[in-house]
Formats: sequence, structure tokens, C-alpha cells
Amino acid sequence: QVQLVESGGGLVQAGGSLRLSCAASSTIFSINAMGWYRQAPGKQRELVAHITSGGSTNYADSVKGRFTISTDNAKNTVYLQMNSLKPEDTAVYYCSARRGVIVSWGQGTQVTVAS
Repeated sequence: QVQLVESGGGLVQAGGSLRLSCAASSTIFSINAMGWYRQAPGKQRELVAHITSGGSTNYADSVKGRFTISTDNAKNTVYLQMNSLKPEDTAVYYCSARRGVIVSWGQGTQVTVAS
């Protein structure tokens, strides 16, 4: 199982930006795909952005054009750049990594967007 540690969450005003980071304990070359999910209070966890080992990405409709997922293979890290943040983006954000059929999760980082 891959150990994942997220960072970069916090409180930001609407319209602001944050960059989340997720450091993996093993080389991401061995990982098939990584993603960012979020869970708001009282809601189910939802996919925000996803990137495969080949570099293909996909995004939730609600974040397209505002969020960008990327990786730094040298640092075994995946990022989520979040721009034009909205109050409805407030949630705990989780990093995930899939290696084969095994999916690992980070502990989550809180993002709060004030109106």
C-alpha cells in the first residue's frame, strides 16, 4: 500500500487560490493513477480530478477550467492547483493512488472558502 500525505489546505476568500500537494511514499512510476476527491459535510465523497500514469486527466464538471491536477515524478508528488475558489468548494480533500487493484488514501486536508 502507498502512504500518502496531503498538505496545502486552509482558509481562503472566494475567488482566491490554493495548491494542494500529495506526497507518495513510493515512486509514482509504479502507480497507475492518482486522484483528488473531496467530501463536504453531509455529502458523499466525490471525484474532483484524476490523472493516469500516461498523463491523461479528467475533472468534475464543477471544477473544469478552475482546477488543474499535475504530477512531479521526481518528487513523487501530485498537485491540485485550485483557482477561482467558490464557497461550494469547501470540503475535506483527499488524495488517492491506485496500484493495480489496490487503492490508497491520504488523511485529508481541509479547504474552507469564505464568501
